[in-house]
Amino acid sequence: MNMHNAPSGTTPFASGDSMTGALSAGAAANMLASVGDVAFILSPEGDVLDISVSDGELAKHGFADWVGTPLIDTVTVESRVKINDMLTEAAKPGGAPRWRQVNHVAAGGDVAVRYLMMALGDGGRLIAIGRDMRATAALQQRLLQSQQAIERDYIRLRQTETRYRLLFDVVSEPVLIVDADDRRISEANPAAYRLLDAMPGELAGVPVQTIVADGQRDDLIAYLGAAEAADDLAPIALRLVDSRGDARISARLFRQARKALFIVRIDVAGGAVGGKAMDATLGEVIERMPDSFVLVGSDLNVLSANAAFLEMTQMPSMDRVVGARLDTWLGRPGIDLDLIIAQLREHGSVRNVATILRGAAGSKDSIEVSGVSAPMGDGECYGFTIRDVGRRERNGGESVGDVPRSVGQLTELVGRMSLKDIVRESTDLIERLCIEAALVYTSDNRASAAEILGVSRQSLYSKLHRHGLGNLMSSDV
Repeated sequence: MNMHNAPSGTTPFASGDSMTGALSAGAAANMLASVGDVAFILSPEGDVLDISVSDGELAKHGFADWVGTPLIDTVTVESRVKINDMLTEAAKPGGAPRWRQVNHVAAGGDVAVRYLMMALGDGGRLIAIGRDMRATAALQQRLLQSQQAIERDYIRLRQTETRYRLLFDVVSEPVLIVDADDRRISEANPAAYRLLDAMPGELAGVPVQTIVADGQRDDLIAYLGAAEAADDLAPIALRLVDSRGDARISARLFRQARKALFIVRIDVAGGAVGGKAMDATLGEVIERMPDSFVLVGSDLNVLSANAAFLEMTQMPSMDRVVGARLDTWLGRPGIDLDLIIAQLREHGSVRNVATILRGAAGSKDSIEVSGVSAPMGDGECYGFTIRDVGRRERNGGESVGDVPRSVGQLTELVGRMSLKDIVRESTDLIERLCIEAALVYTSDNRASAAEILGVSRQSLYSKLHRHGLGNLMSSDV
């Protein structure tokens, strides 16, 4: 091979002719056969004239049986273009051969082989030297599987980190992460920042003993030293800094990324007193709410209610309400409330359920009910907020007895009206929609609208009046 005919990036023998001498045909054949795992002698058209297989695995796949077969017929459809390209390049005078990988259709499955094809003498014959690439393909497949496994592990790690961060941020208990080497705060959750009245980020790098009063800082350091040696150490009672009250502080050692850390939990003493004050404030807020609120037990008997509920039900006192069943006033007895409770038991909450509320004096108001279930003792209780929507309906909406304006409003009647009444309302809805469409189509020409609807003028005027779609003018009669 001359220097100027060598493939790009390769270095051939500088004096190949004089150094190697004249090789015999047998020596040349043995040398070519030993270069690769398989070698084909090909005709100029690409037919296999002779085969040398030095890899026993390839012989088992039937490579030795391809004498007389066009080489292109032994490969997959995707590899045929490569075979044609190699035959064309090898036949060019002075062409630079290059390695190409093809897939053979063989017994036991496809076999990947990498070929170098070149001209063999002046007779037009070609030689294709091949190397079995199955081991390399298997390594590539294992590499790809390893990369995918690493990617899955990374995703799981990110998900775990996200769950940890969410739990760390939303927990109501103040928590600190403290470096065990220098006793400085690494992280703090929002509850800790609120407790210590610090701005976000201010606690990072601060010595942990500064969270307690001056006279007890050594006690906290000693407690952390004891926590390094024991996992079940009882909490220690200390005073927080700046007269923030007493607290029970507990610490536990853990390791992360070969680093020792403490998780320090702060239980503020007197929290129960604060909780009682908060409960009292919450009760006062519920009592003053403009929307009705009622709490019922698992038997649906009223446990408590606010003043707005008494006013809506027209009951004179709380004593007359507590102990009575909620469906005495809410919805149709035995229907609406049972449906709402079923949704609460399945989903835990309901939102904006349309129904009615019957007052003790005979009033009937359109309402929206939202509710939630909560544990209570060995059972559960249900809390409901009730909003009067009758005023909103009178100012432009639809009341329970009005004809609905859309299919969506029609379906909302389920549970509030019987099927017979809903069918009647749907008939009125379809009739009104058709009349409105006819009036739009005829530019409000009522005579033409009556004609395309197939009704008389008098009948159309009657329906217009009934549906409130226009006042009857004297010129229309």
